[in-house]
Amino acid sequence: MYPSNAKAAPLHAASTPPQAPRPADGPAGGHGHAPASVAEIVHSFEEADQPQHVDLSGYRVEDWLCLALFWIMGGLVFLQFFSRYVLNDSYAWTEELAVYSLIGVVFLGSAMCVRACRHIQVDFLYRYLPRPAGRVLSTLIDLVRTAFFGYAVWMTYRYIQLVGAEPMTTLFWNKSYVYWLVLAGFALMFVRSVQVSVQNWRQGYSILENPAAYESQD
Repeated sequence: MYPSNAKAAPLHAASTPPQAPRPADGPAGGHGHAPASVAEIVHSFEEADQPQHVDLSGYRVEDWLCLALFWIMGGLVFLQFFSRYVLNDSYAWTEELAVYSLIGVVFLGSAMCVRACRHIQVDFLYRYLPRPAGRVLSTLIDLVRTAFFGYAVWMTYRYIQLVGAEPMTTLFWNKSYVYWLVLAGFALMFVRSVQVSVQNWRQGYSILENPAAYESQD
């Protein structure tokens, strides 16, 4: 139907120089990486065998206490499961002590979050505020937060004085041990809040004003 196109096609093919074949990008012509040599594999194992430097300087006392309580809680939960389903004789005190351990993990872990500025916070408003207004509002929040933790320390101490001699349910231990854990958590939160407030004042911004500056800490 189209004689002109039928004649032009062989002429175009004859005038076009042949294309050199492209080398395969990877195994079986795919786009993968070239296979590693034996020397590279041996070198990677040698690097893995070298002693790695572990930096623990960023951890504080609340981190280690929280870790210890977490493993104690895990051991108590496992013992409760074992005694209930394997021995068919559940130890009632394991559940109560696991709950108290969880309380310690929560309050000591809250001190960790205060130090790392990882509590829930809303920074939407700071995107539209002028920088001086944001600085004033952020400083006010630091002061209110620190005052709240100080007030919580005092209230917890008052509570210990009132009902601190109350015994536990399944054990004849003093329940004030649990309340002292809560008091220690609030005290650490107060100390860390003061430190964070001073740091924010010195550097001229907080995580609310400049969240990007804290992303590298994750």
